Amino acid sequence: MAVGEHTKMMPRSPGGHPGGPGPRKPVDTACCGASFLAEFFHMFNLVFLLGGLAVLGVGAWTISDHLAYSALLSTVTYSLCAWVLALAGVLVVATAVLGCVGVWRRNRCLLLGYTFLLLLIFLLEAMVGVLAYVYKENVETELAVNLNKTFMNFYGVDPARTAAIDRMQREYKCCGAQTYEEWRRSVWMQSAGRDERSKVPDSCCKTEASASGAPCGASDHPSNIPHTGCFHRLLEELRRQLEVLGAVGLGLSVIQVFGMLLSCALYIKLRVFGADVAD
Repeated sequence: MAVGEHTKMMPRSPGGHPGGPGPRKPVDTACCGASFLAEFFHMFNLVFLLGGLAVLGVGAWTISDHLAYSALLSTVTYSLCAWVLALAGVLVVATAVLGCVGVWRRNRCLLLGYTFLLLLIFLLEAMVGVLAYVYKENVETELAVNLNKTFMNFYGVDPARTAAIDRMQREYKCCGAQTYEEWRRSVWMQSAGRDERSKVPDSCCKTEASASGAPCGASDHPSNIPHTGCFHRLLEELRRQLEVLGAVGLGLSVIQVFGMLLSCALYIKLRVFGADVAD
């Protein structure tokens, strides 16, 4: 074949020089092609964003309404689960925005970053789910060992634990860890700052106001204070919260796996076809 003929057959650049890049490949529009995956990606990202808002809401709700009781626990597992889940929710929202921008800008680097963030969120949520379910099985033993000790030794001494105990006794309508009689042996009972007429803290009382001027805790009659302890109520509440945290963490982590597969497939399609998503 002549040199001139060979040159004619070579692809030419827009400037007319042989050897330049050929025409841009068309976008794959078939089923499971780039355009299809991009549309499906947008739908997934919407579900992903709503799930992230739900995760953030559960984490924030746990922190605001129940984290005060973590002062009564000897480990940080419960508070760690709540904070990590809230962090995962924030990351989900940011990642969903990044994914939308990546497809809209037709940027494979952003899609790659989106995939790595999904992996990070998956690990965080899976960790929360596993920790929550494991701790749910062990929290009864921890409370049995430490709750009574906390009531007896730290009420009136440690402000955070005192506030947590007062809140729990008011909210759960209980008194003491196992029974109201435990207050008789507590450090609080022997403290100089306590009103000598008080048999139990005022937070035990069904009605804290007293018309006589005496502290309401001066009477331990069943009409004035509940005789049941707080152990079982707190245990039930912690187990319920841990079950919610575990279910949300593991449930959303499954969605992350699907999202990683989808973003990887779209990344590969865009790279192979040499074109990005059609407008």
